[in-house]
Amino acid sequence: MLDQLSISQDVRDFFMSVVIVGAGHAASQIVSSLRVSDYSGAITIIGNEPYIPYQRPPLSKQVLAGEMLLEDVYLKAPEFYDVAKADLVLDSHVESIDRDQRTVTLSGGDLIAYEHLVLATGARPREITLPGSALDGIFYLRTIEDTNRIRNYFRPGAKLVIIGGGYIGLEVAAVAAKAGLKVTVLEMAERVMNRVVAPIISQFYQDIHSKHGVDIRTNVTISHLEDNGNGHVGAVICGNDESVEADFVVVGIGGIPNTELAAVAGLAVDNGIIVDEYARTDDPTIFAVGDCTNHPNGIYQRRIRLESVQNASDQATAAANTICGKPEPYCAVPWFWSDQYDIKLQIAGLSQGYEQTVLRGDPKSAVFSVIYLKDGVLLAVDAVNNPRDFIQAKKLVAARVRPDPAVIADISIKLKDLF
Repeated sequence: MLDQLSISQDVRDFFMSVVIVGAGHAASQIVSSLRVSDYSGAITIIGNEPYIPYQRPPLSKQVLAGEMLLEDVYLKAPEFYDVAKADLVLDSHVESIDRDQRTVTLSGGDLIAYEHLVLATGARPREITLPGSALDGIFYLRTIEDTNRIRNYFRPGAKLVIIGGGYIGLEVAAVAAKAGLKVTVLEMAERVMNRVVAPIISQFYQDIHSKHGVDIRTNVTISHLEDNGNGHVGAVICGNDESVEADFVVVGIGGIPNTELAAVAGLAVDNGIIVDEYARTDDPTIFAVGDCTNHPNGIYQRRIRLESVQNASDQATAAANTICGKPEPYCAVPWFWSDQYDIKLQIAGLSQGYEQTVLRGDPKSAVFSVIYLKDGVLLAVDAVNNPRDFIQAKKLVAARVRPDPAVIADISIKLKDLF
């Protein structure tokens, strides 16, 4: 496999060539989709890490727990890129885009020309800016190297403070608790996963974590992070002056789309790179896919930005189809998942703005679903250890069904029967 492309000329011939900036889920899918569609041009992936495209979701779960090795998280075997004749420029990043000349400039000064450019730049963790936030022992989780650094602190009895009670924070908490660490989660909102699930789901997960010894504190403000005297974090100081001891801290407070490259190039940006339903930017030769994009969703009739594997893969396929002259509008039901302990949460659709929830099953059984409705229309379904409801829910959300709440609450009735 060609791990690093040596560029021996100032500008490569861009006739029939696709350059992909970013080496994640979307990049791998674009290569696959292009070749499946018999695209015969050159393909180049530029990634700022020294790894071929890999899965990110396991980083906060199986990789952190030591259950998966590096080769286990690769999206495709290294040989795939050789067979697909896709060049990999790794451990490098793009400094700028010249839209007139159709070239990108790499960090080392080399130029690569393109016929079509795909921005798959992803998102980065939102950082805290509190006093003490630059101390050693404060981590964010986005990359393999982030996970490796955090794992170095994993030892029974170590005190871990997690700032943020979202997916990442709670997944790390679950792995750490199972490893014997003393875990405290500090969440600013009144409940965990506040932005994405109903109160009944939040309470269910808070109870699960409590049973595993995790101390979850909500409605918490943080004033600063305290030095232990050696330039390393020793405690997190809350707004009420309460001190929470910490051997290390993991921050999970959301993500920021990487749009700077697009913005400097003059592309439209607004909470993500603006694209249409074909993943095209306002420059017809430039596409954008994945976490970095703000795209129209025909199901919800509004623009959204998603950080999900499903969106990255599906949008990448849409971009590849358009490049190959087979445009198909991207319109999909967003879906997500989170693994915490032996509990799997699968979410179909977006519940923001819901007016009513319907409980389907008993949370005490750890197998149940929550249905979200607005104006009688089914918006989303959260399925806890309930894959059948999750699979059927994706079709119901896409169809914008108007179910009878009493009917969907009856677990003897399969959701697919609503059709």
